[in-house]
Amino acid sequence: MDEEIAEQYLLDSILTLVDAKHATTQLNDRQEARRQVGFADQIFISKSDLVAEDEVKALMHRLTHMNPRAPQKAVHFGEVAIGEVFDLRGFNLNAKLDIDPDFLKAEDQAAHDHNHVHGEDCDHPSHAEDQSQGQHHHHDDDVKSFVFRSDKAFSPAKLEDFLGAVVNIYGPRMLRYKGVLNMEGTDRKVIFQGVHQLMGSDLGPAWAEGEKKTSKMVFIGIDLPKDIFMQGLEQCLV
Repeated sequence: MDEEIAEQYLLDSILTLVDAKHATTQLNDRQEARRQVGFADQIFISKSDLVAEDEVKALMHRLTHMNPRAPQKAVHFGEVAIGEVFDLRGFNLNAKLDIDPDFLKAEDQAAHDHNHVHGEDCDHPSHAEDQSQGQHHHHDDDVKSFVFRSDKAFSPAKLEDFLGAVVNIYGPRMLRYKGVLNMEGTDRKVIFQGVHQLMGSDLGPAWAEGEKKTSKMVFIGIDLPKDIFMQGLEQCLV
């Protein structure tokens, strides 16, 4: 935001350290803890050696539902490779795309989980696995994520109007959001990201020959009305 500071410093990424021993209580009781998970570009889990393996798996499962875009790694006594801490470019989507053009594919399974309605009698495979490991999650965190995807192109004008409206209304509750968009009128990918009310987009690389033009957007926030976002985005398609 400050031009003089921006000339000298780069906001690289948000790292969140999760204490496996106390995380469940903190996440249940403190919204700030849940917000820190939602903001994260990278999550490190400490003290995993102090709790049972199934508890760690349940915690990681919960964190994934809150923030599917942040990789998780268990660490012991702060021993982390320097490459996993610096130069992650969490706020520079273009740099991320240069490294991994398919970076959003990692969220496909999480998106499937989120777009599937889970109930007590649900026979979804992930639930069978949870129950077999004693991990059936009864919590309903206010910080959660959802993914929108479509093979149709977006109308730039409609999408700009809709995103401007939702950011104006829900901006304080929108922790992180980003994606790769197929926009009408350009043969290049449009890179999109935002934090709270700050939102921006830029032209990325061209769609490769034969590559399926699919828009993928992930939203992480506090009690965001998923239906309003999904329906609104559908109406922005050509």
